[in-house]
Amino acid sequence: MGFTAPWVLLGLLTLPILWLILRAVPPAPIRRLFPAVTLLLGLKDDESVSDRTPWWLLLLRMLAAAAIIIGLAGPVLNPARDEAGSGPLLLVLDASWAGASRWSATLDQIDAQLTEAGRAGRPVSILRLTDAEAPVFQAAEAWRGRLPGLTPMPWQPTEAQIDGAVAALGEIPGGFDTHWFSDRLSYAGHDRLLSALQSRGAVTVYRSSAPVVAVAPASYQDGAIQLTALRAEPGGAETITVLAQGRDPAGAMRVLHTTEMQFETGSDTAQTELALPSELRARITRFEIQGQRSAGAVTLTDDSLRRREVALIAGTLNREGLELLSPLHYLTQVLIPTADFVEGGLLEVLPANPDVIVLADVATLSDTEQARLTEWVEQGGLLLRFAGPRMAASDLGRDAEDTLLPVRLRSGGRSVGGAMSWGEAKGLAPFPEGSPFFGLQIPPDVTVTTQVMAQPDPNLADRAIASLSDGTPLVTRKALGLGQVVLFHVTADAEWSSLPLSGLFVEMLDRLAVASAAKSRQVEQLQGTTWEPIQILDGFGTLSDAGNLPGVDGVALVSGQVGPELRPGLYESGKQKLALNVLAEDTVLTPAVWPPDVPIKGQEISTETPIGGILLSLALILLTVDVIASLALSGRLGLARATAMVLGALLLVPQAQAQTPEETEFALNSTQELVLAHVLTGDAQVDDIALAGMRGLVQTLYYRTSVEPAEPVGVDLERDELAFFPLLYWPITPDQPQPSAEAYAKLNAYLRSGGMILFDTRDANIAGFGAASANGRKLQQLAGPLNIPSLEPIPRDHVLTRTFYLLQDFPGRYGGTEVWVESAPLDAEQIEGMPFRNLNDNVTPVVIGGNDWAGAWAVDRNGQALLPVGRGYAGERQRELAHRFGVNLVMHVLTGNYKSDQVHVPALLDRLGQ
Repeated sequence: MGFTAPWVLLGLLTLPILWLILRAVPPAPIRRLFPAVTLLLGLKDDESVSDRTPWWLLLLRMLAAAAIIIGLAGPVLNPARDEAGSGPLLLVLDASWAGASRWSATLDQIDAQLTEAGRAGRPVSILRLTDAEAPVFQAAEAWRGRLPGLTPMPWQPTEAQIDGAVAALGEIPGGFDTHWFSDRLSYAGHDRLLSALQSRGAVTVYRSSAPVVAVAPASYQDGAIQLTALRAEPGGAETITVLAQGRDPAGAMRVLHTTEMQFETGSDTAQTELALPSELRARITRFEIQGQRSAGAVTLTDDSLRRREVALIAGTLNREGLELLSPLHYLTQVLIPTADFVEGGLLEVLPANPDVIVLADVATLSDTEQARLTEWVEQGGLLLRFAGPRMAASDLGRDAEDTLLPVRLRSGGRSVGGAMSWGEAKGLAPFPEGSPFFGLQIPPDVTVTTQVMAQPDPNLADRAIASLSDGTPLVTRKALGLGQVVLFHVTADAEWSSLPLSGLFVEMLDRLAVASAAKSRQVEQLQGTTWEPIQILDGFGTLSDAGNLPGVDGVALVSGQVGPELRPGLYESGKQKLALNVLAEDTVLTPAVWPPDVPIKGQEISTETPIGGILLSLALILLTVDVIASLALSGRLGLARATAMVLGALLLVPQAQAQTPEETEFALNSTQELVLAHVLTGDAQVDDIALAGMRGLVQTLYYRTSVEPAEPVGVDLERDELAFFPLLYWPITPDQPQPSAEAYAKLNAYLRSGGMILFDTRDANIAGFGAASANGRKLQQLAGPLNIPSLEPIPRDHVLTRTFYLLQDFPGRYGGTEVWVESAPLDAEQIEGMPFRNLNDNVTPVVIGGNDWAGAWAVDRNGQALLPVGRGYAGERQRELAHRFGVNLVMHVLTGNYKSDQVHVPALLDRLGQ
């Protein structure tokens, strides 16, 4: 036990004095001889008064006084104890990604140490090495309010940050003790910082017992994704689960693949490979270790895992037996390792929507081909054209600029180094700074003998991205809609130049994003490029918008150290994306080693239990008993009345509350206004989408109806009361826990009292809620113990089709599937002249479907849709119908089947056009 104000215990020294005072009150009676008193001998009084305070009453008062003194001293059970001594205390935090998974435990221990330092009157400063500021010693209580703002960074302390920390420590006068919260990893400058701290006072290290586990960047080799996991310290055999996450065809983030990796005993690495279909591989955006919430447990993917789809179309057929003379031979050899080819004619490959279409010496296109190809480019495609004899001999782009050419062309070709030319072959000029090829090294043996010439034009200089040494354009480019058209003014084979024979040709195609290299980017490939950050990782491995962060030089991006100036995340240059992860391919996790004289402690803390309130309450009870006992001893209170007062006083003692303050607040917030709710599944992503969906439905109701619901909430079936909510949205996930018997009792009572549950399997009902679907199987398990009536697909005359909007379809993000409701009574008949049957007034207790309604309703805090629904106008129309279904659903819950009343028949017939 400990005390927050131990000096108050000095009051216990006054108890003996208090005992003597109480013994003298009331005073002893004076004895006088009075003869007549003999007349009273033998008489008995009904009530007697003590001439001295009984010992037990004195003891009762002593106990009450002691309870008050000890209670005011702030007694605490299991107090956190600081054994480092007194004086200033510096808390040093590595605060890197390696400690992110245990960050909440770190903050709890820091809070406990701040509490203990506050009791001891020690000034405290906190130094976070990954975001170092000059230490300022303040009262411990001042730091406690700043703890929620302390977060880990997605990098380890850099050497520059260590230099700054050491310099800042040198400016602090006097000595201080240090508590170092280590993330278990070593880094440059670690030992130097430790020496600086030890020179100022005692150093104690706190670290978790959990090992540090991370995943290296994924690579694509030999037709499979290569994954490597690392751990800082070799240990026993261990299995980890790695999740491959990405967007499904509907645009929703989900786990696309799961694999296990095995650490062997004594090994610090684990490897596996994933052979996935190219379409699935292209959808993966990140790999992460399950259960590890840190940036090091995440590796982002970029174009390196994605094989581009390329369509190669030549203007002439291959010459039989002369493969090297094929206009597509060199292109094919360059792209085979990194691309998938789409075979067929131009009109056949366009519906496949390849990433790149290459036209090698194609001079003539039909009107249909021209229109379709232009539309494809405008939607973001890359059209790569090569010149050749056919293009040189045609009138393409002579009189006016062709839509599918970047520049106008002169008639005929230009021969500068052939057998019939007096000139010499031309080399390439250095690439200009604005060119995508800027920074590439030009081999001296790359020469051009023949080319098609561009017509002089005001836009020519801006569109030329590569030129010969004499200034004539070699490669030109222009934007067309969201895409671009690029023309090489030479052939795709070695007939007009030696460019296709060089490594420069491969690098140029890579810069144009034609070839997406399935290997790590090299410094030479990124020279002269600038990459804009689009999303960055935080220390917990969560991606967020990069905001206004400046662009990064390509060389620095691949060779620099991750830190405050180079943040991990996704970077973009043109149409290419590059992922900068926390770990590099050659990263080795080195455990921190501490000298023997540095004590190392764990991060386990004992929970403090203040008992001052209990002792003060006990003192009040004892004083109450003392008052009653004193009245009884003085003869002013009968025994029966005393007993009654004692019992009454005991009844006034605060009993355990039937409701906790949190439950009371939840009940008040849920009943002051209409509140819609969703069931918490335990899957954070699904729960977030469900909450955003209910928020979107609330906004729709607010703007379109007289219903003005409050902010929606998530409910825990085990803990929360359900009766406050007219509608519960329950998304189904395969791994959500089965509710307990008590929860099912609440659910059945909720359904009997008029509540409605909207079950949503979110799988487009692909298996008809049957056993072939994981969500369908889970729905059967969850709904089994519920008292659900017989169901039927929503009939055309059900009240849900007209409670507010007239509907016959009920889509969400998916459409065209059946939605099930309570069956109509068997005796329900349609009265002549009415468009619907005479149904009862009950509200269907359940609605079951799989259209992912919350995904269609979901909006962010600004009211913008979170998830896509379909495409174009048809998709927005489907989203609108989803909102209308939500409005009808809430109106049905609130009003029942009142729209079945005959009074509404004329208006409904008029709207139905009958």
